[in-house]
Amino acid sequence: MSAPDTVSEVIPENELGWLGIIRIGLVQLALGSIVVLTTSTLNRVMVVELALPAMLPGALVGLHYAIQILRPRWGYGSDVGGRRTPWIIGGMFVLGVGGVLAAASTGIMETSLMLGVALAVAAFTLIGCGVGAAGTSLLVFLAVRVRARRRAAAATIVWLMMIAGIAVTAGVAGHLLDPFTFDRLVVVTAVVSAFAFLMTIVAIWRLEGKSAAVRHTPKLQDQNQPGFMHAVRDIWNEPKSRHFAVFVFASMLAYSAQDLILEPFAGAVFGMTPGESTKLSGVHHGGVFVGMILVALLGTGFGKGRFGSMRVWTVGGCIASAVAHTSLALAGSIGPTFPLVPAVFFLGVANGTFAVAAIGSMMGLVRSGKENREGTRMGVWGAAQALAFGIGGFIGTMVLDGVRFVSGSPETAFAAVFALEAALFVVSAKLALGVSKAGRDDALGMPAQPRTRLSNV
Repeated sequence: MSAPDTVSEVIPENELGWLGIIRIGLVQLALGSIVVLTTSTLNRVMVVELALPAMLPGALVGLHYAIQILRPRWGYGSDVGGRRTPWIIGGMFVLGVGGVLAAASTGIMETSLMLGVALAVAAFTLIGCGVGAAGTSLLVFLAVRVRARRRAAAATIVWLMMIAGIAVTAGVAGHLLDPFTFDRLVVVTAVVSAFAFLMTIVAIWRLEGKSAAVRHTPKLQDQNQPGFMHAVRDIWNEPKSRHFAVFVFASMLAYSAQDLILEPFAGAVFGMTPGESTKLSGVHHGGVFVGMILVALLGTGFGKGRFGSMRVWTVGGCIASAVAHTSLALAGSIGPTFPLVPAVFFLGVANGTFAVAAIGSMMGLVRSGKENREGTRMGVWGAAQALAFGIGGFIGTMVLDGVRFVSGSPETAFAAVFALEAALFVVSAKLALGVSKAGRDDALGMPAQPRTRLSNV
C-alpha cells in the first residue's frame, strides 16, 4: 500500500477546486503566449531576416535563464509579503514589457546592430525577471492550495494549458505577421502581451484572498525574521529541500540536453529529411502529452492515488527515460531496422511521466520544513531548473562535437550523448529515492499532517 493510503490527506486552507485550477492554468497560458514569441519567433527573425549568427539569440535565451537564478529572491519576497498575487501580476507586466522591447530591438538591429543588441540584452533581462517572479509565485500558489491527490492532475492541466497557449499564439501570430515587417512584429507582440496581462488580471482576481501567513501570523519582517541569505541557508540545510534541488538539476539537465540533439540525430544517422525529423519531434511531444495525462488519470485525480504515489511515478519516469535513451544510444549500431518512431514516442511518454510527477512532487514538498518559506523554497528549485535548462543544450552539443571530432563517427557521437542522458536519469531516480528517505512529511506525494479546509474556490 502506498504512503498516501496510510496517512491522512492534506486539505489546504482555501483549497482550489477544479475551476480555480483552470484559472491558474489561464495565467500559465498567458505566460507561455509571451514567451513563445521571444524564444521562437524572434530567434528566427534574427537568424533569417537579419542574417545574424545563431549564437546571438542563443545567448539571449541563455541570459533569460541565467537571470532566473534570482528566483529564490523573488520567492522570498512573496513569503515576506504573505501574498503571491502581486508577484504574479507584477511579473507578467515585466514579462510583457520585456517582450515588446525585445521585438523592438530586432527592428533597431537592422539599422544599428550595437544599439539593437544592447536593447535586446535589457529586454531579455526583463523577460527572465518576469518569468521568474510570476512563475515561482504561481507554482507556489498552486502547490499550497491544491490537495495532495489532485496535484498531478492540477500540474497536468496547468502545463497543458501553457502548451496550448504556446501553440495557439504561434499559429495566430504567424498569420498576423504576414506580410512581415518589423513594425508589424512590434504591434503583434504588444497586442499579445497586453491580452496576456489582462487575462492574468481577470484569472487571478480575488482568487487568493488573504494568504494563510496574513491571516494567522504577522509578516516575516514584523517577526524580526532572518534576511534572505539566512532563509536560503536554512532551506539548503533542510535535507529534503537540498536533495530535491539536486534532483531537479540532474533530471532537467538530462531532459534539456536532448532538445538540440534529437532532430540532428534523425537526419545524420537515419537520413531523415527536415520535414521527417520535424514530424519525429512532434511524435516526441505527443508522447509527452500521453505521459502527463497518464499520471494525471492514474496517479491522482480519477485514479485517486490507487496506482502509486508521486514518488513511484517520479522514479519510474526517470528509469523509463533512462531505458529510452539507452535504446537510442544503441540505435546507430542496429541500423535502419531500429524502430525509431516507437522509441521516440516511448521517450516522450517517459519524459512526460517524469516531468508531471516531479512537478506534483515539488508541490507536495514545498510546505515541508520551516513555515512561511514556500516561495523561497520553490525559488531554490526553480533556480536549479533554470540553471539546468540554460546549460543542458550546450553540454549536449559540446559532447556531440567533442566525440565526433575524436571518433569521426556521427553514430558514436550521438550514442555518447544519449548514454550520458541515460546515466543522468539513473542518477536522478536515485536522488528521487533519496528525497523520500530524507523525510516523510509531504515529500514526493506523501501527505503531511492534515490542515482544516476553510473554503472552496
